[in-house]
Order: sequence, then structure tokens, then C-alpha cells
Amino acid sequence: MNILAPSILSADFWNLGEAVRQVERENIQWLHIDVMDGMFVPSISYGMPVIQSLRGRTELFFDVHLMIEQPERYIREFADCGADLINFHIEATEHVEETIAMIRALGRKVGITIKPRTSASAVEPYLELVDMVLVMTVEPGFGGQKLMPHCLDKVREVRAMAEAKGLSIDIEVDGGICVGNVAEAVAAGANVIVAGSAVYRGDVCSNVRTLLANMG
Repeated sequence: MNILAPSILSADFWNLGEAVRQVERENIQWLHIDVMDGMFVPSISYGMPVIQSLRGRTELFFDVHLMIEQPERYIREFADCGADLINFHIEATEHVEETIAMIRALGRKVGITIKPRTSASAVEPYLELVDMVLVMTVEPGFGGQKLMPHCLDKVREVRAMAEAKGLSIDIEVDGGICVGNVAEAVAAGANVIVAGSAVYRGDVCSNVRTLLANMG
């Protein structure tokens, strides 16, 4: 099943609650929540208080993407504030398996993420331990970038590795996704599509419907 996960990083924070309600009205089930620490990536976004506030008002599935150094320091806090899936960068920690185990022990789904310069083979040792792999299709840290086409080759590699192991894990793409390339991302093997500007720039309802139609 293909899933559209709007990224609130591109939403209007003055009206964040309404931004969530808009996608809910279009029967969206997932929300992508980017957490940036100013260290692993240059930008700083938001953290636990924002997620907790949203959690109290919506039943959407919270796909929390940690772009932070040593994510293992905060796994319990993000689980407690409402994350349903915790996604962390394997480049950000020396304790990948331990971090996976921490997330799993707290009853949350587990995702691992790779940046554009990280090879697809880096996730292979962990494929049987996780629910999802996120392949970044731009350099993490900023919205509004253009998709890097070579990253879709990595999506194909991850999907092939998973299928070779008999796994039906989710593969997510994040960065530069728009109406013009979303079908290509799905064809490459991605089934969870993060879209920020493509959802929240302009008419949200129309944007969501057009993206869904092009995802197939």
C-alpha cells in the first residue's frame, strides 16, 4: 500500500493545528515530523513539546524523523510524547542495533535513514530488524530542495535487498518529491512518500489529491 506522509516542516506554524486538520480531511493517515538539532544538520526545527501538543489532538500515525546526533539519548522521550515510528540516521550513532532495540522495547515501530552520500548497502545488516528504511533524496536539513535522481537508484537497491531476504518492509523517500516525480519514486520501490512543499504550498486539498492520484 502506498502512503502519503505530509511533512509539517513546510506547514505554516502560525496555523499548525489547521495544517494537520487539512490533511486529515483528505483521509491522510500519516504525518511526517522532522526533528533537527543544529548539529547533525545545520537547521534547528522543533522537538518533544510540539509533538506532544499535536498528539493530544489527532490520531494520525506519527512518523518521527530524528536528524539528531546520538539519537539513542532521546528515544524514550520521543516515544513518550507520541511517536508511532521513530526513524533515525545510521550516520548519527555508533550504536545502531542498540538504538533499534530501544525503540522496539518501547513498542514503537523502527525506521533507519540514510543520507544521499551513504550507500544502500549500509542498511543491509539491519533490514530484518526494522519496519522501514528512509532513503533521503536530498541532503537533510532544509526544505524546498530538488530531488537527487541517483537516490532513486538506492531505493531500487534497498527494495531488491529486502525482497532477496523475503522482507516486505516499507521504503520511504523524503526530499524534493513533487507531482512530477512521485510516480518515478513509487516505481523505484518506495511506498511511503514524504511531501512538504508539494503539499503545503498552495491549495493543500488539491495538492494532496493530485499527489495521491500520481502515486497510483
